[in-house]
Amino acid sequence: MASGLPRTVRAVDTDRLLDLAREAAACGFSQRLPADWLQEHLAAEARHYLFPRVVHRLRHRPEVSPQWRCQLLLAVRTGEQIWGLLDVLPDTFDALPETLDAASKKDIVSRIERAMSQREWAERMAADDAPEEASRD
Repeated sequence: MASGLPRTVRAVDTDRLLDLAREAAACGFSQRLPADWLQEHLAAEARHYLFPRVVHRLRHRPEVSPQWRCQLLLAVRTGEQIWGLLDVLPDTFDALPETLDAASKKDIVSRIERAMSQREWAERMAADDAPEEASRD
């Protein structure tokens, strides 16, 4: 199993991202979004991006250590891109195909840095869906 953090970005479709989220849940990783939340909110035909940022080690769980904590750039159904976090096993990340050129990777990292977080986006969406109270005199 590789343990050095790669400085690259990998693209995945929604189905593959759901598989990664399910693997993270099965491993009990702390940084993950629930697969059902992702399925509900992600654009079905979109590409999403993973950028490893931190090697996360768990001395008390050597069977899943190290993990790579990845920033995600997610395309949601509203047409926006938001960022989140996902812990991924190194072998799982390494198995994802390398499909992006250097300029695309640099652009994606820049978009992650400017994007709204998943939490902020979810809070905004909940506020937008909340029924407005009628003001009374």
